[in-house]
Amino acid sequence: MPLFIRDTEVTSMAEELARLTRADSKTTAVREALRHELERVRPAVPLRDRLARLHAKAARIGLPNPAFDMKAYSDEMWDDT
Repeated sequence: MPLFIRDTEVTSMAEELARLTRADSKTTAVREALRHELERVRPAVPLRDRLARLHAKAARIGLPNPAFDMKAYSDEMWDDT
């Protein structure tokens, strides 16, 4: 989903950051700024909360199919029957 910035102050900051960091675009500058900020704040999220998110994701994915035949799948994929 695209992100549209309609705030002139934010646009100006993105342009300045792109200029100061010599980024090839505002998008690149914003991407790097967001990446750095996420790296900074992620450790502050309690381990319990991070694990709860992982457990919920694993529950949505579910258990593997015990009847799945990896050899047959690989043979079919490589047309090696």
